[in-house]
Amino acid sequence: MALFTAGVVVLDCAEPEKLAQFYTELLDAEQVEATANRVEIRAAEGTRLAFRRDMNATPPSWPRPENSLQVHLDFLVEDLDEAERRIVGLGGRPVDTKDASGPYEERGYADPAGHSFTLRRVAPTAPKLG
Repeated sequence: MALFTAGVVVLDCAEPEKLAQFYTELLDAEQVEATANRVEIRAAEGTRLAFRRDMNATPPSWPRPENSLQVHLDFLVEDLDEAERRIVGLGGRPVDTKDASGPYEERGYADPAGHSFTLRRVAPTAPKLG
């Protein structure tokens, strides 16, 4: 048995209830714990995230260098455009400043509290036809 096992990623923010709601809807997750200063959720595939109240939390400034990445999450998706529409609809915002035509294999975003995360396209599992 391992001495350590992975626990939960905790994001500091001023309003944990609101940030938990964003990720609950984004990941089709369920709330598993809530106290006055912390909310924890679990997604269907088992990923756990928690949101801790910190009234002095400073949002990361990525991609600007000052106060840059404090934590970074990656999510796998099949359709980047559909995922982006959902993120923006829930109050997130794009932060990737790439200016190129065509779809990206990954895109950067910020949640409503400013934490950055990346969407990465899931490679198709079916063989290429034709």
